[in-house]
Amino acid sequence: MMVFKGKWLGFVAAGLLGLVIGIGTSVHAGRGPETQLPIEDIRNISQVIDHIKRAYVEEVDDKELLNNAIKGMLNGLDPHSTYLGTEAFTDLKEDTSGKFGGLGIEVAMDETGYVRVVAPIDDTPAYRAGIMAGDLVIQLDSKPVKGLTLFQAVDLMRGEPGSDILLTVVREGAGKPLEITITRDVIKVTSIRKRILEDGYGYIRISQFQERTGEDFVDAMKELKKESGGELSGLVLDMRNNPGGVLHASVEVVDALIEDGLIVYTESRIPSSKMSYKASPSNPSDNVPLVVLINGGSASASEIVAGALQDHKRALIMGTQSFGKGSVQNIIQLSKDSAIKLTTARYFTPNGRSIQAQGIVPDIEVQRATLTREDSGRFYSEADLSGHLENPNGEEGETSAEDSSEIPADAVTKEDLATTDYQLYEALNVLKGMAIAKGLLK
Repeated sequence: MMVFKGKWLGFVAAGLLGLVIGIGTSVHAGRGPETQLPIEDIRNISQVIDHIKRAYVEEVDDKELLNNAIKGMLNGLDPHSTYLGTEAFTDLKEDTSGKFGGLGIEVAMDETGYVRVVAPIDDTPAYRAGIMAGDLVIQLDSKPVKGLTLFQAVDLMRGEPGSDILLTVVREGAGKPLEITITRDVIKVTSIRKRILEDGYGYIRISQFQERTGEDFVDAMKELKKESGGELSGLVLDMRNNPGGVLHASVEVVDALIEDGLIVYTESRIPSSKMSYKASPSNPSDNVPLVVLINGGSASASEIVAGALQDHKRALIMGTQSFGKGSVQNIIQLSKDSAIKLTTARYFTPNGRSIQAQGIVPDIEVQRATLTREDSGRFYSEADLSGHLENPNGEEGETSAEDSSEIPADAVTKEDLATTDYQLYEALNVLKGMAIAKGLLK
């Protein structure tokens, strides 16, 4: 990097201007006027650099000055286009591999100038501390967020594992800002989790789309089938608070659930960014009845999955409206340790719906809620009446557990979904209805 001082300052600006004009002239050949560089504006940039180098209160390193110029150009485009310096570029590569340091939250810059939580990642410090999708971070320790760039805010949130940071957040419905202390840790993201909810009904949680998510999803379905005796009656796919991730992983998940047809496509100004993905004939899911859970923390790749399954009428989408990030970013490496992330296209669902700033609207809206069991007392039945007729099959009815004021022991040990996760509880109820309907139509 060249460093000029004193009388050489004029040559910095003049050299830059000459270089850019030279590039601009070569670019002009065979191009329309919309691609030509505005010479007067380039001259203004040159003059600004000259003034900063000559008169700023402190001496500015050329590399820092030019990097800031690149950041400014990209940050002014949209919330997702940005410059990735050494640390940010390294962090990005770690994020997609499933292991990185920090708090465990996906964030974006809000139009208010504060940092908005897109989603907390499962089983991370932020998740355990109670950070929620939609929280607005207004202060980090004693540092106001207003005026910081997104990467400056992220840098403040990163730190040594075991160290604490105090987040001041504004949450919808809360009377005043909340102060939440989080202990930093090395974040290891488990993309896929699975379990049996009830006999025959499986549950798969995708917390983030990573390189192996597609393969792991298929494996999880196979294991759930085996645990259920070879066949599932229904499956809940939970993508709540899933901030997205690797595109091809989301395509592989949809491909495992449908037999043919379009999955997602993109529209762009440049041919190289126009993509279209279609399903292969194989269908590891065997068309099991499917309910997909989404919410305001479901973004990008998770919206691609929900949108494709909704358009193909392959699944019932439940929960709340998703985040609405329907743009494509390409990573363009500038050097060994730097790159730019540039928005180059928009995603569209198979039916041509744009996800951008709209999101996926669920087929059945189910808000987060806490369900409290009502003590309805004990109901009496025919079997309690003196002198009642015997059942000809030799069986006597018993009072239903739901009619009792006590929660049955097995419900406590398995997990009482009605009180711990109302949205999942409703998804399971709907899934049972779908499975019953499928059986009646056979």
